[in-house]
Amino acid sequence: MERSEEDRFNKNILIAVDDSANARRAVEYVGQILGGSPGFKVMLLHIVPEPEEDYFPDSEQQSQWLAQYQKKMKKCLERYQGILLDHGFTDEDVSVQMIQRFCPSMAECILIERKNVRYDTIVVGRQGLSRSEEFLFGSISSKIVTHGRNCTVWVVE
Repeated sequence: MERSEEDRFNKNILIAVDDSANARRAVEYVGQILGGSPGFKVMLLHIVPEPEEDYFPDSEQQSQWLAQYQKKMKKCLERYQGILLDHGFTDEDVSVQMIQRFCPSMAECILIERKNVRYDTIVVGRQGLSRSEEFLFGSISSKIVTHGRNCTVWVVE
């Protein structure tokens, strides 16, 4: 089955973000490079980490933490959306999604979500891990570069 001309070049970009300087730089980069260009759609995606059950004394405190975290990230996502709008994207071109982590790793969640929403480019900020930390714990950007298939990955430092 041959892909149509429109499907050959999907202009949909998923930016996986958190509340870090590197994530902000990734958003700025996409805004500077593509802002105002016709046809590009951007999704800002944040994966909410699962709070450790044994970290909280009870489920009520866990729920409170989660609500506060989501409120903080909603404001962060609004700031990132504003950056893209300031660079020439329209409201229709920028969507925001915050989902609860549903898989073993953040990178895997991002890759699954990218496939589900049919975005062909993933943009991530590189975390500031030392080489030994990255070796021990891995990094989200490294895992996405290693395991991403049928997509383009931009890692912004």
